[in-house]
Order: sequence, then C-alpha cells, then structure tokens
Amino acid sequence: MDTTTAASSPTAADARPVHRLKPNAVGLLGVVFMAIATAAPITAMTGNVPFMMASGSGIGTPAAFLVAMAVLAVFAVGFTTMSRHITATGAFYGFISYGLGRTVGLAAGLLATFAYMVFEPSLVGIFASFATNTFTDQVGVHIPWWVFAIVMLAINAVGTWFGVAVAEKLLVALLATEVTVLAVLAVSVAVHGGGPEGFSLAPLNPVNVFHGASAGLGLFFAFWSWVGFESTAMYGEESRDPKRIIPRATMIAVLGVGVFYVLVSWMAISGSGADRALALAVSDQPMSVFFDPTARYVGPWAVHTMQWLMITGSLACGMAFHNCAARYLYALGREGVLPVLRHTVGRTHPRHGSPHIAGLVQTLVATLIVLAMGLAGKDPYSGIYTLLAILGTMAILVVQSACSFAVLAYFRNHHPETRHWFKTLLAPLIGGLAMLGVVALLIVNMSTAAGSEADSLLLKATPWLVAAVALIGIGYARYLKRRDPRRYLLLGRTVLAETHER
Repeated sequence: MDTTTAASSPTAADARPVHRLKPNAVGLLGVVFMAIATAAPITAMTGNVPFMMASGSGIGTPAAFLVAMAVLAVFAVGFTTMSRHITATGAFYGFISYGLGRTVGLAAGLLATFAYMVFEPSLVGIFASFATNTFTDQVGVHIPWWVFAIVMLAINAVGTWFGVAVAEKLLVALLATEVTVLAVLAVSVAVHGGGPEGFSLAPLNPVNVFHGASAGLGLFFAFWSWVGFESTAMYGEESRDPKRIIPRATMIAVLGVGVFYVLVSWMAISGSGADRALALAVSDQPMSVFFDPTARYVGPWAVHTMQWLMITGSLACGMAFHNCAARYLYALGREGVLPVLRHTVGRTHPRHGSPHIAGLVQTLVATLIVLAMGLAGKDPYSGIYTLLAILGTMAILVVQSACSFAVLAYFRNHHPETRHWFKTLLAPLIGGLAMLGVVALLIVNMSTAAGSEADSLLLKATPWLVAAVALIGIGYARYLKRRDPRRYLLLGRTVLAETHER
C-alpha cells in the first residue's frame, strides 16, 4: 500500500487521504546524491577550508572534519533508527511531532521550513558571485550578479515542477563533476608523495584543532559543511524502499562526505606544505589553498575547470535546498496547518507528482529575499550568502538537537520493546547534546563568521528571528489545541501508510 494518510493516531477512524508525492521515483543513489548536493563539496572545500585555516582550526582543519564526522555519525544512528518507523516528507516535523508532541513538532516544522527557505537565496548569492567573477576573469565579460541570480531561481523552479526524478538527474551530473575535480587534486598530490613535506599526520591530529586561532569557529565551520545531509528523510515517500534506503543513504552521506572532506583538505594542505598553505589561507587570495596545488600537480587547466565547477556546485546546492523547502511547505500544507494551504501548497502536480505549487511559492519567497537584500546594497557573497547561511544554519541546528531528544522520547513511549542502549538512548543523547554545543559555538563565533557583515542588523537579529519562528509555532499549536482540536490532532501525523507504526 502506497497511500499517504493524515491521522490523529495510527487507528484513527477519520484518517483521510491527501495528495501524494510520486512514489518509487528515486533510488538509493539518487537520495544520496541529493543529500550530498546540499553540502556542496566544492563550495565547502574552497570556501570554508581557507577560512577555517586562517581564523579557526589552523593546520588542524582536516581533524576538525574528523571530529564533526564522528559527532554527526552518532547523531545519524538515532535519526536513521527512527526513519525505519516513520516515513514522511516532513522528516524532522514528523519525527519530532511523534517524539516530543505536536506542539514542539509544529515549532520544529516551521523552523526547518524557515531554514531551507533562506538557504536557497543564500546559495543564489554565492552562485551569482562565483559566476560574475569567473566570467569576468576567464571570458573578459562583466555580467551583473543579479542576472545570474535570476537564472538560478528559474532553473530551480523548473526542476521542482517536473518532479524529483528530473532534479535527481541534474544534481547527479553537477555533483559528479565537482567531486571528480577535487578527487583528481587529492590523488595527484598523493601520487607525488604528499607534497614538498611528504605525508604529515599533523593535520589529522585532533589536538591540532585547538592550536588554531579559534577551535570553536573551526569546528562550527566543519559542521556547517554538512548542512542538509539530513534531507535524506524527506525523500522517503518518493523512494523505492524507504525503510531500507533512507537509513543507508543518511549514513553514506555522513561518512562518505566526511572521508572526502578529510582527504581533500589534508591533500590540499600537504600539496603546498603546512606553512605555505597557512600563508595562502591568510592572503588576499585564500582559495589559492586549493588553486596552487591544483595548478602544480594537475595543471592550470584544472584550476580554470575548478572555478567553473564552483559555479555548478553552488547551483546544485541551491537546487537541492529548493527541493527541501518545497517539500517542507508541502508537508505543512497538506495537513492544513492553515486551511487555505491544503488546496494550494499541499497539492501535488497531477502528472509529475511534484510539490509544484510549493515550489513556486518558494521561488517567489527566495526572489523577494534576494531582491530585498540586493536593494539594501548587500554584496552577493559577503552579504546575501553569509548572512542567510548563518541564519538558516542556526535554525536547522536547533531542529537537529530537538530531533535527537525526540528519538529518546519516541522509543521510550511508543516502542519500548525495540529500545536499544546505544541506538535509541546513548547515540541520540550524545548527538543532541553535541548539536546544542554546535549552536553555542555558532552564537559565540557568529560575528567572526560573518566577516565584513559583523555589524549587520540581520546578523544581530538572527537568534531572535529563530526564537520568534519557534514561538510562533508553539503559540499556534496551543491555539489549535484549544480552538480546533481536530486539526491539532493532525499535526505531524501525515505519514506513508505502509510504514505507519511498524
């Protein structure tokens, strides 16, 4: 049975069918690629690593990725265990609603939706910045950044309209190329004996994370580089075997991305030597941390290729976030959180089975955000990308923390017979506390992470905006409980019927 139902409980008599996303549309590799695309490996490496080296974890940057991978793997244990019981496009929204209750669930659902909705315009900013600079440098033609912003918004809208299968094909092609060029760099340095100083294990020593300018900032950026890996769960309703595919895809995304980040950052540092790499990181051309060894061991052509792939990589990332935002809007809409939403963003395309209206709404919101920040004179990279990325990251980290504690509660209250000392107790406890620690790292290092936008009003308002969205969710859920209990009972309860309360 592949219907999707909304019910107040597993046996509710008033369960009703809702619009369903296209089933069996994507397999294991598709889900993995879409999750990895949200991490944007080439952007994470060329953008985050030099900054981490200069202002954060220094030469211990690869070790910072090791630490983050270990923590996220522990978090993923509880997350994937719960995904075997609940399959819902709302992912965090559904998980937390079942674990911590509908009120907290709605707050988390709004926060997750908010996070993904601001991530897309954030990536529009960095895409436009990369594209403008690359065309100017390599083609000799200056094209205003807003032209590229419009192009990306249009591509994202079209991709979501035609369903997850189309988005999957685009993302696979874009992601494969950016991963390939980074892998070529790493392999080339390794083949040449690890660079001028050979293979030094110092960058892999976790102790060296704390010898940089700010270990907290370095670790935060390491975690930031994974944002979006949890999006695997929201494709459960569209996957061919969600109870098998989603847990596997999540762990592959966490561990695969982690190993890749560690090896590529290690080889990039080794390719120039530790001292030289640190000098490049603090120069006025920090991306030379990657460009210099690439030119030396692969060839100048690879640097030019890498610059173009930074454009396509950010496009893939933005497209993946657009899909995430559309599915969260759809998940909230089909449950009628607001009655008008059920027949608008809660509908799916009759032919493609896509959340087409939710996708158009997300495109409109992203366009308005980019337009507003552009009119405010914000630079597409330091303003739009950085400020919105920090805002979205804070929101999603709070949701991830809540999800870990939801796993604890869910198995204690609903499935005590399947509780496990590690999978449903220790792992989610450690993961939840660690995520709260990362939120604290972000708050403490927020101004440094924002760079030239440290005095921005939006940056200063970030914690308050996140808190406001959560409080709106809590307040509205309490309102529904008093005034419309029938609708309240449906919050976070729309799941794939086949997997309901396994």
